[in-house]
Order: sequence, then structure tokens, then C-alpha cells
Amino acid sequence: MIIDWTTIDTVLLDMDGTLLDRHFDDHFWMEHVPKTWGMKHRVPVDEAKEYLYSLFRSQEQTLNWTDLDYWSDRLGLDIPLLKLEVEHLIAVHPGVTEFLAFLRLHGKKSWLVTNAHGKTLNLKMKKTRLGPSFDGIISAHDLGLPKEDLRFWGRLHEKIPFDPARTLLGEDSETNLGTAAAYGIRHLIYVSRFSSVIPPTPSERYRSIHYFTELLPA
Repeated sequence: MIIDWTTIDTVLLDMDGTLLDRHFDDHFWMEHVPKTWGMKHRVPVDEAKEYLYSLFRSQEQTLNWTDLDYWSDRLGLDIPLLKLEVEHLIAVHPGVTEFLAFLRLHGKKSWLVTNAHGKTLNLKMKKTRLGPSFDGIISAHDLGLPKEDLRFWGRLHEKIPFDPARTLLGEDSETNLGTAAAYGIRHLIYVSRFSSVIPPTPSERYRSIHYFTELLPA
């Protein structure tokens, strides 16, 4: 894929599924939490999954979806502690460090912009050591709105300077790319290989990549 980097000043990047393998998050919420909750309440894991998946879906596209404190209270589990039990699954997608190095070398402003809760950010930045590669890190919890809400991008614009027409956004969520597009962000990239264990499916609406190295000049 050819990107005219002379037309881009700022790069906004999602974290889970975009820079990091979403296998960690999927395994944690779909397997590890139900297993632990089921053991605590002496409920078969299949029943635990049915109950918890319904709870999870009820909070989609809200800040509660990624709020570890909310789920700790709601489920009666120490969610941050449970994440440590499977932190070995946290992994950076291939090509990410090379892409971030390219951005810094060519003077592009790069921001990590994520719905992730602060406690998740702390764990993953400590594990991956990607933090210093960015000009800054913004959590939706700092702004009070998830990226699925169009108003998020206005609040982000108040927080950090960027020209939407000269900004690139990398995401594994078509919904979030849609709200960004509605705000006016011009260069939209869908990361279709968001998990190492799920076959990638290109977006029908946005330019799709497997790895960020596909955006680098030949």
C-alpha cells in the first residue's frame, strides 16, 4: 500500500488488536474470567460463559466495557490481579516497533489513543515497553467518552493538537473508524489481523492491512 507521508503530520493508534495481539483480551474475558467466576460460584463453565457474555454485551460501546474497577465490583473478582495470571499472552504485533521507529525518524506526531482503562494501560506498557515511542497516551476514560461516540474526537482535539485532514488513524474497529471519519479524520486504516488466532477479514469500507510495515515506503 502506498501512503503519501508528506500529507500526514499526526498518527493516532489504537492499542488492543491494533498494536497488540487481541488474543490476550479475548482469552482473558472469554475464557479466564468465566472459568474463575464459575469456580467461585460453583457454576459450570458453560453456564458461567452464557451469563457473563450477556453482561459483557450489555456494556458494549460504553466506558464500562473497559473499566476494570467496574467489572471487579460487578463480578466480585480482582480483575487486575487476574490479568497478571495470563500476562504472558500480551504480545506486540509484528512490524509495530519498526512502524513506530519510522514515525519518530520522520518527525510524525504519534499518539496512543485507546478505550483501555488506566490499569490495563499500565500493565501493557510495562510489559511491552512501547510507551516511550509515543508523544503521548490518551485513554477514553480521561475524556469521559468511548471512541464509539462521535463526541470523543472533539474532546480529543481539545486535548491534543492535530489537523483531521492531515491525520492517520489505525484501528481494528470499523465502528471507531466510522466515528473518526464523521469527525473528519482523513486517513483511515483498518487492521484486519487483530488476533494471532483468528483469520483476518479485510474491511469492505476501509483500507485494510495485516501489519503496519505495509504502510512504510518501499
